[in-house]
Amino acid sequence: MSLTANWSYPTSIRFGAGRIAELPEACRTAGLKAPLVVTDRGLASLPLTQGVLDRLDAAGLGRALFADVDSNPTEANMAAGVAAFRNGGHDGVVALGGGSGLDLGKIVAFMAGQSRPVWDFEDIGDWWTRADADAIAPVIAVPTTAGTGSEVGRAGVLTNTETHEKKIIFHPKMLPMVVICDPDLTVGMPPAITAGTGMDAFAHCLEAYCSPNYHPMSQGIALEGMRLVRDNLLTAYRDGTNIEARAHMMSAAAMGAVAFQKGLGAVHAVSHPVGAYFGTHHGTTNAVMIQPVLRFNRPAIEDRITRAAAYLGIKGGFDGFVAAVGEMNAALGIPATLTALGLKDPPLDAMVESALRDPSAGGNPVPLTAESIRALYEAGL
Repeated sequence: MSLTANWSYPTSIRFGAGRIAELPEACRTAGLKAPLVVTDRGLASLPLTQGVLDRLDAAGLGRALFADVDSNPTEANMAAGVAAFRNGGHDGVVALGGGSGLDLGKIVAFMAGQSRPVWDFEDIGDWWTRADADAIAPVIAVPTTAGTGSEVGRAGVLTNTETHEKKIIFHPKMLPMVVICDPDLTVGMPPAITAGTGMDAFAHCLEAYCSPNYHPMSQGIALEGMRLVRDNLLTAYRDGTNIEARAHMMSAAAMGAVAFQKGLGAVHAVSHPVGAYFGTHHGTTNAVMIQPVLRFNRPAIEDRITRAAAYLGIKGGFDGFVAAVGEMNAALGIPATLTALGLKDPPLDAMVESALRDPSAGGNPVPLTAESIRALYEAGL
């Protein structure tokens, strides 16, 4: 089976090894003449990023780079990125990297033409209509991890450092115009990042699959996405050069982000405050919280998870599925608890309040309360 294809759902996706060579042409397709490459600090000096800049420069598109991006991007990162975009006279963004680089790149392209504060565009009701849609710059997304799926999303996550909350900034036009999914770019990921990002993709698929909202297309995508993770993540973790496993994981990541149009849930609601307060890796935090959330949601999802277990070849129905998640986490070196992840004296009262306000909380199959969220944190610790 060939692992090269052209997709147009939900946007134009150029998928396959070596397709980073098409980046200059993709920029022209999007109408970009002076793009700003946005990535995180860790990627800035790597050969991968220099290769991207070299390709753009050779095509007459410049080699402008902004990399002042934290692992959990903040409003300060955004302000610096917007200043770089405006001062450089750029007309679009090439968002390069994992979730942090992709999210901030999309937010910079979105905010560069806006006059209102970024928090006015949080994913609440129709707040996105406050934006000047004509001032949103186009984005080319180039993922280098296989987890968040931000390359096919219409939002970005930004940490409010004053309130210690992760906010979802949304607008339909934040969706990248062109995506280049080249599994060759993920070969250099360290095993721990492969594990954490891969479990992020699994969490996206799982929560979308369990969401009570009606979206059969997303539900089917979520189920197959879980299968791809189960069948390929351990291989990619143990042998980072296995391009087939890397390719399937890139597919699973994009599928997770497409699927969670159906909704997310308690895994993300409780993980976001952990990341905001302690700077933990988002996907790894999700992985730690999956089992406690599954047990909490059991009354509403047992039949659905039993069907998923059968599809994934997991014996034992619901209990077998929960056990399989724990086994996968252990094989990937994921910490067993939030304490092992590095949490010490967590401000539970504030975290509970933040999780309850998180947009993901509303999609949980079992309604969340302050008491149940506290119980989830305590189970995770």
